[in-house]
Amino acid sequence: MVATDQTLTRERPKATISLSQTARTSLQVFQAIIIFSILAWVSYRGAQAMEYNWQWYRVPRFFYRVIDGEIIWGPLVMGFIETLRLAGVSIIFAVLIGFVTAFARLSNSFAGKWIATFYLEAIRNTPLLVQLFLFYFVLAPIFGMDRFWAGVLCLSFFEGSFASEIIRGGIIGVPRDQYEASDAIGLTPYDKYTKIIIPQSMPLILPPLTGLIISLIKHSAIVSVIAVSELTTVGMNLISETFMAFEIWFIVAGIYLALTVTLSAGVSLFERQLEKGKY
Repeated sequence: MVATDQTLTRERPKATISLSQTARTSLQVFQAIIIFSILAWVSYRGAQAMEYNWQWYRVPRFFYRVIDGEIIWGPLVMGFIETLRLAGVSIIFAVLIGFVTAFARLSNSFAGKWIATFYLEAIRNTPLLVQLFLFYFVLAPIFGMDRFWAGVLCLSFFEGSFASEIIRGGIIGVPRDQYEASDAIGLTPYDKYTKIIIPQSMPLILPPLTGLIISLIKHSAIVSVIAVSELTTVGMNLISETFMAFEIWFIVAGIYLALTVTLSAGVSLFERQLEKGKY
């Protein structure tokens, strides 16, 4: 009987935690429904005041059409793919630039520190739109880049400046005795960072870096001003052709939201696995 009471006592916290998580999830779902309902009502009233003619029935053809049994992908799908391509390449370059700049600032090289500091101050203290114009109208003709690569490099250097501080902060956050222990066992600088320091800094780096990646995906819409055929550009083109402003912008916003939420959920899952020591 005593063992049974102890078992029940041990199990109660788990049940409490489970109920707490369920209640919290239910509350979040309820809040999302309320917010969505308010946005839908405001949009409906605004469209009604403008005597707007909703044409949702025309939306599916912007995703795909079936012609002679063959699926033809629509402009929204192609724009989404281009956004993934643009953001994916930019993320890779931004992280690489972030690591290089972070290590330059942590190094004992005066030139490395000076160049890294100048880069950070120049990028973070000028507007992204101005940088995009400089890349597209000045650097692209000099180096023979097309508009896609001008957009990629602009986003990479802009987000890389913020990534460098995230990475540097994560590396500094590793306890000092880990550095001393690595030096004591005779590890080379490369082995010390790749096998000891960077793996331990990842839990500190990943959460803010995820936010930065999501920010990059949203910032990728700015390349529409140089006519890169990503999702926002496609959306503006469709609006000019169909005058379906409400429908198109709702769809475009929904696609961006689905992409960023999915990415955030995936990284959160990876972080939990990282904490459990599976990676």
